[in-house]
Amino acid sequence: MLRHLPTIEDANVLVDAATRDDAAVYRIAPDRALVATVDFFTPIVDDAATWGAIAAANALSDVYAMGARPLFALNLVGWPRDMLPLELLGEVLRGAVEVTARAGCLMLGGHSIDDQEPKFGLAVLGEVHPERMLTNSAGRAGDRLVLTKPLGTGILTTALKRDLLAESALEPAVRSMTALNDGAARAALAAGVRCATDVTGFGLLGHLGNILAGSGVGARIEWSRLPLLAGAVELAGRGCVPGGTRRNYQAARAEWADDLSEAERLLAVDAQTSGGLLLAVSPARLETLLEALAREATPAAAVIGELLPEPGMLRVVRG
Repeated sequence: MLRHLPTIEDANVLVDAATRDDAAVYRIAPDRALVATVDFFTPIVDDAATWGAIAAANALSDVYAMGARPLFALNLVGWPRDMLPLELLGEVLRGAVEVTARAGCLMLGGHSIDDQEPKFGLAVLGEVHPERMLTNSAGRAGDRLVLTKPLGTGILTTALKRDLLAESALEPAVRSMTALNDGAARAALAAGVRCATDVTGFGLLGHLGNILAGSGVGARIEWSRLPLLAGAVELAGRGCVPGGTRRNYQAARAEWADDLSEAERLLAVDAQTSGGLLLAVSPARLETLLEALAREATPAAAVIGELLPEPGMLRVVRG
């Protein structure tokens, strides 16, 4: 699909769709660049305000993945106004505003359409110093890979929709999905990290694949080191797997260890919503990064593997 986009030759375009990075970056001054992103989706939880909060955190995550600071956001709304009351949409917006306020990001308006299926998200504009931004093309062989949130939100939210999981049991996943990645971004910048992406719809291996393609490296992942939400493996083993995760698994170009079950493999490609940052850090700066992540109290700070010199190689071992 991206091949249909035009080739960009503007020197001020620092990041475009060519590397499948998390946001576009455009330089407006020697020391200032604008970061722009957009994201929206259908409800993944029953509570309207929680959905709005998750959607807002998810959209803001793309800005943090570039090492940027969000400035303001615009709402994107599709709403079946003849089927659902506008008061319910008000709850969605309330949840989103609570999160953007926590991020210091102004909510300045937006756009809505009449839609048979409710959809909500944000377009976000942020700023970053051109020499301090994070990209998915700055990885180097030998870098350690660090993940800042647990995996499994796609499987757990699917279990909720299928009445296989109580709403109360989803609370750890909700806390993770509504947690901002601002602390992870601050820690990364403080530790001198230059390569990052956030883990969302294409799963851990899908977004790692963008780092491999952009950086010209390979990777080795230790499955036993992956931070996981409680119950995710068991639910995946029962077949509670979203379609996006299945598609990610089919598309994954990975060498899997023979002793990994399908359920375990699915967690490595589970389609996440508002997932953590995946950071590539040099071994010399690893401890500095982990200490910074601990100060920021990120949901996870797991060293899950390393980048390899073989371009495109992706190996998943048990560890």
